[in-house]
Amino acid sequence: MKIKATFGAAALSLVAGAAMAADDVTLQLKWVTQAQFAGYYVALEKGFYGEEDLNVTVKPGGPDIAPTQVLAGGGADVTVEWMPAALAAREKGLPMVNIAQPFKSSGMMLTCRKDAGVETTEDFPGKTLGVWFFGNEFPFLSWMSQLEIPTDGSDAGVEVLKQGFNVDPILNGQAACVSTMTYNEYWQVIDAGLSPDDLTVFKYEDNGVATLEDGLYVLEENLTDPAFEDKMVRFVRASMKGWKYAEENPDEAAEIVLEYDETGAQTEKHQKRMMGEVAKLTAGSNGALLPADYERTVQSLLSGGSDPVISAAPEGAWTHQITDKALGGS
Repeated sequence: MKIKATFGAAALSLVAGAAMAADDVTLQLKWVTQAQFAGYYVALEKGFYGEEDLNVTVKPGGPDIAPTQVLAGGGADVTVEWMPAALAAREKGLPMVNIAQPFKSSGMMLTCRKDAGVETTEDFPGKTLGVWFFGNEFPFLSWMSQLEIPTDGSDAGVEVLKQGFNVDPILNGQAACVSTMTYNEYWQVIDAGLSPDDLTVFKYEDNGVATLEDGLYVLEENLTDPAFEDKMVRFVRASMKGWKYAEENPDEAAEIVLEYDETGAQTEKHQKRMMGEVAKLTAGSNGALLPADYERTVQSLLSGGSDPVISAAPEGAWTHQITDKALGGS
């Protein structure tokens, strides 16, 4: 399918002759190719980017890829990132700016085994908890700070296990709890043989850590370039068209994602289930960041007791500069 699309674009270019070449845009994903990013793959496959005269390259992420670092190093024009990681990076000197927010709700959870002795947050001390890093740890650290639970492995605190690509730690007894998303790792735990009755699930949104996920970020200095701004306006418009198509056609969107999965690691069953869950998180967003959602995230990150994720409310960390033009001010 991708080869066909590439050939079609090349043939069109030859026919056009003197037509201007499409503008290149490189998007860095936060994780591997999966339905979490269906909107971008749909926009690619359905020609929505082509309609906006864009040649978009989508770069998958992985457990050892930090989108903030890729953006800082010039490896991408725009990246998908969670707001806690973006704001933490901004405070440390990397001027990331949110230009669009396709995800309205958070899907992050901590999934725990009841037979490991975890049924409430009061059971956390003394336990080993699996946590993703490379920017994903910030919501967890904020939550532990709010609970006044040290993450130093002490008797009164928790032992933090750097969690990799899978949920093995909760299956083999290495950890009492692991990080999961509503649309992905939770179902890996279920598919491995544990039932919902075996588990205690803590949704971050329900535990005072309501932070935004999967926004689109660029470097602030690039927004002063009219040509870059124009590219991002077209990119966001096409991307949101892809996201809304994916919401309305979840099975087709999942099949498109599978076509772009060069690893062959994903299954149709898992991707279709994931797309159904992801659609719940993008529902209600037209792509424009709501200031109230931003403020909620900031307050959550600031309320970390003596060790908050960010030390002060950021300035200039988001803009409607792109979405106002891309979405007609909606």
